[in-house]
Amino acid sequence: MEVVLADALLARCGDPCALLRAVCAPLSAERAEALRLLLQRLAAGGPPGAGEAEALRRAAWEVALERCRPLLRGGEAAAGGAERLRLARAARGALRHCVQLCGAPLAARLARDALAELAAGGGPGAEAAVEALVAAAPRLEEPALVEQCVVAALALLREEGEGEPAALVAARLLPALGGNGAALRRVWEGLVGGGGCGAPPRAARALLALSALGEALFGAAALDARLCPRFWRVVQEGLTERDALCRKRGRYLLQRAVDAAASQRAELRCPPRGGDESSLFWWSVEKNEKLLQFWETYILIMETLEGNQIHVIKPVLPKLNSLYEHAISGKKGCWLFHPSWHMCIYKRMFESENKTLTKEGILHFLELYETKHLPNSLEFLEFVIGPLMDALSESSLYSRTPGQLMGACPPLGLRLQKFLTTYLMLLPDEEKGSFLLKFIQKMASRHWCAVPILFLSMALAYIPACKILGTDGLHALRDVLQCTMITHQILLRGAAQCYLLQTAMHLTDVEKVSLPDVASFLMSLRPEESLRRDTMLWMELCSWLQVNDRFFRKSVKCDFECKEMSSLCLYVRSLVGEYLKTPVSERENCFMPDWFEAKLVATMILLAADVEEMRNKYSGKSNIEWIELKAFLNPLLDVLMKLGSNAYIPTLKTDKSLQLLLKLLQTRSLKCSNPQDDGVLIFIWKSLMTPVESILEFVLRRLTTNELSTVGDLDRCDLYLALIPEVVNLCLQVSWKKVPSIKNFIFSLTNASIRNLQKTNCEEEPKLKEQIKKVASMASLTVVCEVMNQKPEVHLESLPSVDALKKFISFSQYNQVLKKPSYVEEKSSLCEEPTSQGWGKIVARYVHDQWICLRFILTKFHTAEPVLEDKLLELSSSTVERLTKILQAALEALTILPSDHVLPVFDSMKVLVPKLLDSAEFLCIEAFDLAWKIISSLSNTQLIFWSNLKAFVQFIFATEVLAVAASAKGQAYAKIKEIIFKLIDMSTTRTGVFNIVISHCCRSWIFSTFDDRSAFKNTFLNAGNYCELITEACVFGTVFRRDQRLIQDVHAFIENLGEKCAANVVTESTNRDDHYVRVCAIKFLCLLDGSNILHKMFMEDIVIKLLDKDELVSRSRTRYYANSLQHRIKNRIWQTLLVLLPKLDQNFLCETLNKVFQAGFVNNQASVKYFIEWIIILSLHKYPYFLNKFWDCFCYDEEKLKTSICTFLSVLSHFDIIIQNTSEKKPALKKALIVVLQWCFNHNFSVRLYALIALKKIWGMCKMLHVEEFEALTPVIESSLQQVENMHGAGNARRNWQRIQDHFFFATFHPLRDYSLETIFYTLPRLSELAEDEWISLCKFDRFTDIPLPATFQWYHSRTELLDLKPSDWSQQDMGSNLVETDSQTEWTDVQKKIIPWKNSTPSSDLELVFQDRAAKLGKSNSRLIVVASLIDKPTNLGGLCRTSEIFGASALVVSSLHYVQDKQFQHLSVSAEQWLPLIEVKPSQLVDYLQQKKTEGYTIIGVEQTAKSFDLTEYCFPEKSLLLLGNEHEGIPANLIHHLDVCVEIPQQGIIRSLNVHVSGALLIWEYTRQQVIKQKQQK
Repeated sequence: MEVVLADALLARCGDPCALLRAVCAPLSAERAEALRLLLQRLAAGGPPGAGEAEALRRAAWEVALERCRPLLRGGEAAAGGAERLRLARAARGALRHCVQLCGAPLAARLARDALAELAAGGGPGAEAAVEALVAAAPRLEEPALVEQCVVAALALLREEGEGEPAALVAARLLPALGGNGAALRRVWEGLVGGGGCGAPPRAARALLALSALGEALFGAAALDARLCPRFWRVVQEGLTERDALCRKRGRYLLQRAVDAAASQRAELRCPPRGGDESSLFWWSVEKNEKLLQFWETYILIMETLEGNQIHVIKPVLPKLNSLYEHAISGKKGCWLFHPSWHMCIYKRMFESENKTLTKEGILHFLELYETKHLPNSLEFLEFVIGPLMDALSESSLYSRTPGQLMGACPPLGLRLQKFLTTYLMLLPDEEKGSFLLKFIQKMASRHWCAVPILFLSMALAYIPACKILGTDGLHALRDVLQCTMITHQILLRGAAQCYLLQTAMHLTDVEKVSLPDVASFLMSLRPEESLRRDTMLWMELCSWLQVNDRFFRKSVKCDFECKEMSSLCLYVRSLVGEYLKTPVSERENCFMPDWFEAKLVATMILLAADVEEMRNKYSGKSNIEWIELKAFLNPLLDVLMKLGSNAYIPTLKTDKSLQLLLKLLQTRSLKCSNPQDDGVLIFIWKSLMTPVESILEFVLRRLTTNELSTVGDLDRCDLYLALIPEVVNLCLQVSWKKVPSIKNFIFSLTNASIRNLQKTNCEEEPKLKEQIKKVASMASLTVVCEVMNQKPEVHLESLPSVDALKKFISFSQYNQVLKKPSYVEEKSSLCEEPTSQGWGKIVARYVHDQWICLRFILTKFHTAEPVLEDKLLELSSSTVERLTKILQAALEALTILPSDHVLPVFDSMKVLVPKLLDSAEFLCIEAFDLAWKIISSLSNTQLIFWSNLKAFVQFIFATEVLAVAASAKGQAYAKIKEIIFKLIDMSTTRTGVFNIVISHCCRSWIFSTFDDRSAFKNTFLNAGNYCELITEACVFGTVFRRDQRLIQDVHAFIENLGEKCAANVVTESTNRDDHYVRVCAIKFLCLLDGSNILHKMFMEDIVIKLLDKDELVSRSRTRYYANSLQHRIKNRIWQTLLVLLPKLDQNFLCETLNKVFQAGFVNNQASVKYFIEWIIILSLHKYPYFLNKFWDCFCYDEEKLKTSICTFLSVLSHFDIIIQNTSEKKPALKKALIVVLQWCFNHNFSVRLYALIALKKIWGMCKMLHVEEFEALTPVIESSLQQVENMHGAGNARRNWQRIQDHFFFATFHPLRDYSLETIFYTLPRLSELAEDEWISLCKFDRFTDIPLPATFQWYHSRTELLDLKPSDWSQQDMGSNLVETDSQTEWTDVQKKIIPWKNSTPSSDLELVFQDRAAKLGKSNSRLIVVASLIDKPTNLGGLCRTSEIFGASALVVSSLHYVQDKQFQHLSVSAEQWLPLIEVKPSQLVDYLQQKKTEGYTIIGVEQTAKSFDLTEYCFPEKSLLLLGNEHEGIPANLIHHLDVCVEIPQQGIIRSLNVHVSGALLIWEYTRQQVIKQKQQK
């Protein structure tokens, strides 16, 4: 209609130039659109006369430069909004038609002006300049001008940021320039490099431009992108980009290249980079079909990966195997297709947001070398070191598969071991070392979590022994060791250290490394976590050193030694000698030497000694002379013997010798329970006995005289004090002859220290030397107290100095601090003056040492007086007053001491609080609160939290504290219960807290020692007073997060390795597994005796509380999910009740059985149901006269029984066990038969099955006992049972009947024989399909040794018949029974085949965009919305869109073919809407032209697509003239059309599934457009 009007106007007006000028002033949006239309018709008309043509060119020139260009410079975003947008778009169309009328001159003018504007800085005018270049490009003729346009276009494309010019260049300017062959070549060179136009743009921009040039890139004589390696690298980068739009462009270019090659059938080969490398792309006429099949499979896989849904992607993975079959030629070592294409697929999978897909991709890649003989490729090696290792850093990938048992190695761990071994063995020998070095360096180059670094280390350790690592490899392994130290999981980092040491032993080429290199590496291992004597790892290291002794690279220091001596011995001898050498001139040194050297020397001495012992054993020597070990120790012994007599030995030398001595003395033997069996240790100890007197004399002199005078000397003081208990232990282990020397030393040290501390300082500012001396003296007294406490067999309490110590500590000022000294006289000292913070640490240490001494005095001499019944004798007022002052001082100490210094204060309060609870309860409560405040503040501190928590628990839950608080039942009692629940709450976030509490309490309550001095005779009363602790322990355990479960699984895996992993032997067992809380509580309950009145009352109280808790859980949630927290709590409750059941007496059970029956009426999960049934069966078996109560359960109405009747019928299926102890069986059988028969006719099929299984059991018993009363019923019952056996002959009914009979609870389970801890806590939860983290295996009961069960405990193991069963809940068997393994399917029917839009149709020579006749009859719609659905090919979606578009008044619906209208599915969905809505046919190949035309008409092109810059539908404001482009059902909007969109809109999603149905998406946008237009119309009115 517009065209007709324009033609009529031009025909009526004789002067078109005047008409143009009239339309131009003033130029509104409507006038601009009219101007565009007039120019379009003038340009499309025939050639006018010469004079008329010149006038028309002048008018068009004037319109272009004076009207259109200024409008475009104003920008589309200027004031005016949608109106301004229409104006600018009309101006663009008018400018293009002006160039058509004026030709090359105007094109050149516009190009020069635009280039000048771009050179001036771009800014807001850049888009207008680009639009001018777009209009001018088709008519440019000057080569220089074309060159400048290309350079400008590429410069805009390279610009960083998210501006519009780059997209505009790609969508409009580059295709325009591409029409010229020379310009296209220059653009191509600029995009891929090498053209002198600067560096090529980044991949995203290059893909944007290449997609725009897609039509011109393939098949041209002058340019074929398929022959350029850089082009394929850009495509591969695009395929693996994180941005979905870049990936789509990469797939678009790949598909276009393949389609062009297939249609042209030409011989192509992209030149490879190297001589032996395969080509990135090639095509052969002979192999056309195979090549097409390969690339179609490849593109299908890449498109499917976009789904990110494993159930869609998994069926496609087998196609990946077929790619390798096509990619590798029969000739070994040759790739037909470059391996980088395969790496793109894996990289895409590795970087997926779906971790399940990532894991599948990694497993598939690792499996390649097990199943495929792949040729060696540099691409593979780089990929393993790069993307693969990056992907392996994700901890969640190492989880177990659902079918694996806890403690098994995860699949990824196993696959990693096999892959690394296979891959390394297939590499050429010259490449193995470099690959492995890069692999290890990659491990050290980033922060790894504990789980990945563990399994990578394990994979390295499992590589078969080969000599491929040199010094660099050993250094790289040492760097990896440093990475493992970052993790908090001690067991995991210890295991990783073990595997890295094994890696070093297996893979190091000893001829390339020296023993100093090895020793330096060994020092990175922590002996308390991995490398420790007598472990299998230590013995393996000794054996490795022995076997390779002669092959290590010689170090300079060892060249002069004799050949008969081993290299290791030579090295250790020289090491000890060099270690003890010190400069003669330097006698005094303020600072202690680093401990690293002492640790190194001690470790190497022990290793060499063990190697010597191993060598002698292999040679058959029985009497070992220890020649080498003696040679190692002699230099040390020489120095130690001189310590006492030679006061001029350099301080550095004494420090080093004592450090080495301490390290040797701290060596413990793991192998021998009796240290006397360790030959190496015994020889070392005996050798070190000689200089004991000299050492003690030296230490006494240094500690008691003025030789320690600086802050740096405090480190030496710590060294000397650490030696004292070790020397005492040495004397007790080797020879008691030295004990008198020990006593003399302790006597002298104590007296001298007390004298030093008693000296008063008259000066206002004390000197540093005096204060340091006091610190050392107090620390010395601390060591004396600890030695007396730990070594009572020495009887040091009898020394006279102990009384002096007791008096001194008792009458000293509490929390005495040391004033910061003056440093005037210390200026000449080499030591730095300590800051206030540094001196504060010294003072804290001084106060801490005071409390250690005070703790010793309180525990040894101020324990409770003799007991009288259950109460303490009243203390004298003076004693109470003194103890109150001490407690007040303790509270003050807690406020001033750092958190890592409060342990002795806690221990002191443990003695004080019980004595003061009656007289100073408020003070004791304050102590509780302050102690809890400290513990809660430390909950995120790994290093000191656990030691402080243990001390806190020992204080709060001390037997005397609990007893006295419970006897008064006052505020202290309530406070302790409050702390119990706070600790339980803390346990939910900090695993292991409750373990410490429950372990301490159970041990102290059940294994109390009845000391005459104890303030409480029967500690088990505490269990009754604080039974909440046991109750909560029985049901304790949270539902862990996935990452927490992963750590637990890996812990279990390492623990299952046993002694094979040294970390299991040397790391301290923390028992922080949540299962240990319940294990401790259950073992505690198992030890109770029902004949003990206290135990009996306690158990009954626990049973009542557990039943109440079960009722509370049931009331709070009537229905709960399987494996939810509610399910787990109920399961734990009934497990505990089942353990206690045999210990309960008849009267109590009679009272509580009704509650058990009531629990059976609740809708329970399967595992809970089994436990309730089991308890009922055992109760009725033990006390058959409870049967009447049981029969009452069947008397309720059907409404109450509908969810529970199966529970009571299941009990009857074990009726033979129930009446086993009944003399009168026939009446019971009669009653049971009557009850069961009425349920055999229930309308519910499941109820009938349970009733029939019970009937079968009861009827069998009736026949066995010959019950005559039921002879009349025999035919009926027999025929019924026979009929059910042959139920329908087949089908679900028949299968379910067979399954319920085979179910473990009815077929195998025996309520009496299977009563055991293993059945209750492991077997039955497993068979009832409870979550695996609820299974408690017997090994956990064995490992938890804090509470041992008696050897006579009989209820321990399940029967083998039950253990061997697999879960088979009959009611769940139909689920998945007919599933087939989709992985094995290789047909194309199992994947979502995606449609490539450009194949759908061929371009039409004539694009006729007119409405059908019926559209004209309908009248013009008020809406200006056009819905374009040409990419949609499903009639159902098109029919639905037609109906939606008509309802909301869209102006037209564009489809790819009008033939869809005749489709019955279309008509069924459209319900005649096509009769009332204009339908337009635009084929997919015509969409670009159609969209461009609509843009010139002022339409905004809106795409429904998720991109980086897409708008949220809820925030986007639709222009009135909107064109909605909907994508294909599977592929979406093709990459070549996305450039032409003005805006992308996405629908906000909150679910998991990636996309909506295209009809639904379109309907949402159509409605939102309509809603906004309706609101605008109302506002205008």
